[in-house]
Amino acid sequence: MEVVSALSFLGAAVVLTLMPGPDNLFVLGQSIAQNKLAGIATAFGLCTGLLVHIAAAAAGISALVYQSAAAFMIVKYAGAAYLLYLAYQSFRARGGGFELKTDRMLDYRTLYRRGIIMNLLNPKVSLFFLALFPQFIDYGAGSVSGQMLGYGFIFLIQALIIFSLISVFAGEVGRFLRKSPAISRKLNVVQGALFTLIGLSIAFGEK
Repeated sequence: MEVVSALSFLGAAVVLTLMPGPDNLFVLGQSIAQNKLAGIATAFGLCTGLLVHIAAAAAGISALVYQSAAAFMIVKYAGAAYLLYLAYQSFRARGGGFELKTDRMLDYRTLYRRGIIMNLLNPKVSLFFLALFPQFIDYGAGSVSGQMLGYGFIFLIQALIIFSLISVFAGEVGRFLRKSPAISRKLNVVQGALFTLIGLSIAFGEK
């Protein structure tokens, strides 16, 4: 992997990560509703899920899923259903406002798991890698799978940094909003609306 190619890939990855999408909206929603650490825990979960997509892309499994309409649709709608379920939970809790759980570590582990599940159940992540990686692969420079893993690692690190920065910013916004009891009681509604938006975008977005 040449330095110029790696830097070019990094620039493209940063731009694409900053674009509004399911992952950064998911981190945004958790950070506003709870705090920056909740968003960071979610970000680590999402990036753990990325490891699976990166390995699948390098191994060629993603291409097989893409070619199988049934497999693609199963994963796609399972992801959408999971997000809508989280939205339902958020809307149910709206009456009591938002309060952090007493056992913070357990709560962050739950958010971490949610991030993993949400990322794994979004087949478009693997398809994104299949579309992006070949643009930077040098087929005369050795193992294609090795280059994909290298680019995948670059993508994962920059995504984790950007998601963490989003968490810090959104956490401050959420802390400001929670100073008002009236607004605080509506944070779960905001979170539920974000989950609904993400779920519908996964379910009805273009393949």
